[in-house]
Amino acid sequence: MLCTCRLLMSSVAGIVDSGRLEAESVFAQPGSTPPAAMDDNKRRVQSITVPVMGEGIRNAKIVSLLKRPGDPVALDDELCEVETDKAVYPIQSSFAGVMGEWKTKVGDTVEIGQELGTLFTDETSPADQLQAGAAASPDRTTVEAAVSAAEPSDRRRHARHYSIEPALSPTITRKLSHVIPANLQIDARWEAIQEAREAAKKKESKHAPSPSVMIAWCVVRAMEKNAPFRRLILEDEQIVQNDDFDLGIAVTLEGDRLATAIITNANRKSWPEFVKSYDEAVAATRAGRLDAMNAPVVITSLGAFGVKAGAPIVVPPSVGTLFVGTAHRELIPNQNKNESAEVVTLSLTFDHRVVNGAGAAAFANEVKGQIEGFKIPKREKHAAPV
Repeated sequence: MLCTCRLLMSSVAGIVDSGRLEAESVFAQPGSTPPAAMDDNKRRVQSITVPVMGEGIRNAKIVSLLKRPGDPVALDDELCEVETDKAVYPIQSSFAGVMGEWKTKVGDTVEIGQELGTLFTDETSPADQLQAGAAASPDRTTVEAAVSAAEPSDRRRHARHYSIEPALSPTITRKLSHVIPANLQIDARWEAIQEAREAAKKKESKHAPSPSVMIAWCVVRAMEKNAPFRRLILEDEQIVQNDDFDLGIAVTLEGDRLATAIITNANRKSWPEFVKSYDEAVAATRAGRLDAMNAPVVITSLGAFGVKAGAPIVVPPSVGTLFVGTAHRELIPNQNKNESAEVVTLSLTFDHRVVNGAGAAAFANEVKGQIEGFKIPKREKHAAPV
């Protein structure tokens, strides 16, 4: 099963290495206790900054400071929360260390890239930081190799400890605790997508749009016709609905990590604009870019592994995750007889707090209809629904 987005905006680490080595006391605030394990000659100050939170977002408001000067910080610990006009985003730490000082306060409006505070780390390797983070965080599990009591050589061979980072960050796990998930599946015939792909290849050769782009276009058209799937559910469980909306595409990264590429204002784009935005968003996400996660629906797939169906998770603020299986043949009804046809299985997981079963079924059926009737759109600009 491919789950959505290991690197949601809420798990963005808004921390960059400032390259400053500090010789003065670790904490500017009186009364805090310096970390005993941190060598004064190896302390490094990391600046906590406001990350990029999506197209058009220039500033945010500080709504909470979750760490105090002197507090230990583990990998992925939430440091603070910022609010934009769309949602509240926790900012997490990319390093294990100790909280330094805050250079802002609750209620302040801050700009993208502005320094919010500092974090003190040592100059250990990333692997050692992962181990330190695992030891400090209850959300991490230390897996120890078995040690034989009989053979000393075996004891030496198995004495190494391995710190395993969870597949899901603590922030995502916390968000999932509020979701009421439900899942349904439906098959869609694949011929129209195949024909469109072959026609595009003859016309554009190497630059022909992929079937994944075509399916994404179909999902956007279905979202236009099904208002519940243009909604977001925020941290305070407030549900908001927008006429213009983003679309998320789950992207697999090295090391079994996941991120979500975001096509902003997906419904406003013409076909050429949509294809370009899709390709650029996926490429930028694979290169390390992290976008604000404000997509009501995320598309995911394991088709490259031959997986026909799955039950994906849905992570707020999204309300639905659509898993697209690999194309395969099934017997499907056709009037009074069954016939063999190539299909893809669409597996939709939705948050029952926002959408009921009938609404989810209507959306899935619309996606199916859009896929089965797909044709390469003409080059006029697509108008959003009124």
